[in-house]
Amino acid sequence: MAQLLLIFLTALTFSILGTPLARRLALHAGVVDAPNARKIHGAPVPLLGGAAIYTAFVLALIVIGDRFYIRELVGILLGATLVSLFGLADDRWGLHAYLKLGGQLLAGVVLILGGTQVNLFPNHPWLNWVITLVWVVGITNALNLLDNMDGLSGGTTTVAAAFFLLLAAISGQFLVGALAAALIGACVGFLRYNLNPATIFMGDTGALFLGFLLAALGVKLRFPSNVPWVTWLVPVCVLAVPIFDTTLVFVSRLRRGLNPLTTPGKDHLSHRLAALGLTRREAVLICYLLGGACGMVAVYIAQARFPDGYVAATLLALAAIYAIAWLELHCPAGQPRSE
Repeated sequence: MAQLLLIFLTALTFSILGTPLARRLALHAGVVDAPNARKIHGAPVPLLGGAAIYTAFVLALIVIGDRFYIRELVGILLGATLVSLFGLADDRWGLHAYLKLGGQLLAGVVLILGGTQVNLFPNHPWLNWVITLVWVVGITNALNLLDNMDGLSGGTTTVAAAFFLLLAAISGQFLVGALAAALIGACVGFLRYNLNPATIFMGDTGALFLGFLLAALGVKLRFPSNVPWVTWLVPVCVLAVPIFDTTLVFVSRLRRGLNPLTTPGKDHLSHRLAALGLTRREAVLICYLLGGACGMVAVYIAQARFPDGYVAATLLALAAIYAIAWLELHCPAGQPRSE
């Protein structure tokens, strides 16, 4: 535990010191997020916060991490670096959505070649590969879509990583714990500058990086005392907030006859909470609290047996379905319904 604490503090220090430098570099290079009709900020904001998160994360693992796990770490870091580079190119020049999708698939292949993959079907490895790729691409994009309000993606990642750290400690998995500790430190240091009103954004560089890492942590986490047919639900519950937000947006845009993958809009969970009367900070805090509640369900499922784990997950899924229906009824397209 002492080493995990050192990893956290090292990442936190590098992030706190590195984020202002990234802000200056972004302003100098012109890598900024300009305001427009679909965004809620009114002035250009630097976009290289993701580079500071990435650097703090990697340096913490290099300086403090255990060299014994370096071979397992290579595939994860290579894949994360790849999606970050695609995100950086998008922040600077803009990339087509399908080109970014191709980069995420390639990063997922790198992750699998590095030995990190789903193992639900021992006799059908190709099916494990498909599930791994769908999971990685889905969570990576979910975090990217969630990055729509100050402090939201960074804080949500911090909450999810904290539960991955707890679960790793319970099951004795140092590598997952080290990755989660570094991720928490890097995000908390960045949040110092990203909470409302934000002075820097993480951009796609950071959002894609965080999403990929959370997806990898979910795949890497193992529970020797339980069976995979129960514990596969654990990472789904830990990451329920970005999954819910993506599902809400997908359903809403399909209902309105829009392309759910490429259409921008203010129809995310955070936007709807703000439209219903909450301040932006309150909306973000509610998302944090929801992430914490779902994380506690995940901890229960990690130790539950069949069918108890499925009952808990089913109740959570029913609550999510009801919430989507309620939000679509009372706040469609991110705007309160007029009575």
